Order: sequence, then C-alpha cells, then structure tokens
Amino acid sequence: MEIRYWFLLILLGAIWGSAFIFIKIAAPEFGAIALVQARLLIASSIFIPILLRRKYLDQLKPIWKHSMLLAITNNAIPFTMFSLASFGSDSNMLAILNATTAFNTMIIAYFWLKEDVTFKQLIGLISGFIGVIILVNPESSSTSFISAVLCLMGAACYSFSTVFIQKNSAKINKLVLIGWSIIFSAFIMMPVTLFNLPSQMPSTDAFLSVAWLGGVSTGLAFLGYVRLIEKIGAVKTSTVAYFLPVFGIIWGNIFLDEVITFSIIVGCGAILFGVFLATSNKLKKLEGKRHAN
Repeated sequence: MEIRYWFLLILLGAIWGSAFIFIKIAAPEFGAIALVQARLLIASSIFIPILLRRKYLDQLKPIWKHSMLLAITNNAIPFTMFSLASFGSDSNMLAILNATTAFNTMIIAYFWLKEDVTFKQLIGLISGFIGVIILVNPESSSTSFISAVLCLMGAACYSFSTVFIQKNSAKINKLVLIGWSIIFSAFIMMPVTLFNLPSQMPSTDAFLSVAWLGGVSTGLAFLGYVRLIEKIGAVKTSTVAYFLPVFGIIWGNIFLDEVITFSIIVGCGAILFGVFLATSNKLKKLEGKRHAN
C-alpha cells in the first residue's frame, strides 16, 4: 500500500479517535440530545450539496428505506448513547469501548448471515470480553456502570448497521446510502431536540467542539473513508478501527489530562488483541475474494 494511503488511514483514525474528547467537552453544555442534533446538522450541510445532484437522487429512490433505518441505528441512537455516556466516563474509555463493535459484528453476522466462527475468533471474543471487564471494574475504573452499558449499546448499534449494510447493499453507492442516512437522522432528532435545548448559551469551546464533530469527524472524515475504499478496498480500510482506541487514549491524555492507568493499558490491549483475532480470518477471506475477482 502506498505511503499516502497509509497517511490517510492513520489520519482518519486520528480524526475519529479525537471525536470522543470533543463529545466530552461539548456534552455538558449542549446536553446529549442537542449535541447530536448540532453535529448531524453540520454534517448534513456537507452532504446535501453533493447528494442533491440528479444522479444521486435517482440512486436514493430504491434505497431510501435502508437509509432511513441506518439514520436511526448508525447515527441517531449510537451518537446519543456515546454522548450520554460521556457524563460518567473519560473520553479514552468511550474510544476503547467503541472498539467492541468488532465483537458484536461477529456475533450478529453469525446468527444473521450464517457466517462461521472459528476457534481463533472465539478466543478473540473472550479476550475482548476480559478487556471490557477490566475497564469497567469499579475498583480500577472511574467509568460508571451506566456509561459503560451506554457505550456497549452504541457499539452494538454500529455492529447491527455494519451487518445490515453488508447484507443489503453490496451494489449500492455507499456515499448515497450513508450520506442520506446522516441527513435523515438530522430530521429524526429534531422533535426530541425541541424539548432538550441547552438552558444557557454554550461557550466558544463547546461550539468549536461541535463544529469539529459535525464538520470534520462526521462530515469530511466520511468523504476520506469513501476515498480510501475506492483506492485500497474496504478490507484494508476497515483496519482503521485499530487506531481509534490508541488515538482516543493519546488525545484524552494530551488535551483533557486524562490519566492513562495500568488497567486502561491492559484492558485496551486485551480488546485490541481480541479485535485482531476476531477479524483477521475475515480480512484474509475477503482479501482473497477481492484478488480472485
């Protein structure tokens, strides 16, 4: 793989890993619901000028129901879950627990897509489960149980969405499918947001955090994601998931002075090792199919 694509892959991991510190900054002032609404509106403003072109509108007609479902399961619910979780958790924990998406995806794919689970993947699942226990253990973690559950629920939503996309949209334009899901989710959140507006004007730091979340982490980063899929394939692009917890820990320590404890290092290591085992066979299988075609 060319150096420029490695650079873009790492940059994407750094951007998505940074999202959690900005959630941590903005959520207390905006509130979880209003934060998600603002994030989606800003991201939508990036996608709308692109997706209102005739060729993309024609591609939306047969798949709008898919986009509407993803608006709920891939955006509205998980964004809200992680925003709520930020009230009782450090940003680095949000990033690490988000990595459990890989395990949930494997389990859902087993039951829904009838994909085989190898012994190595099972070991990976166990390793990830041990990592989660280490991280949410009250004796060694400042993360509340409720926040941990919210993170795991959000990650499960991402997993469902991943399997849904894999099952239903092999020949669908991903930019149209996911781009419109972001736009739809902005409208879906509006009725709830009207009853959950901030009680006072948020600070400049909070507004800048929301601008980054919507414009960069949700908007521009996805365009980079699509670019990578086009150039190096979905298989290699999916490895960006390994960078998120690492950058989440780094950014949390640098910008929020979050302490990197021994339990965080061990728990994160166990989860990343589990993610590697849970996905390595699938990556090789998909890569083989890609070369065969």
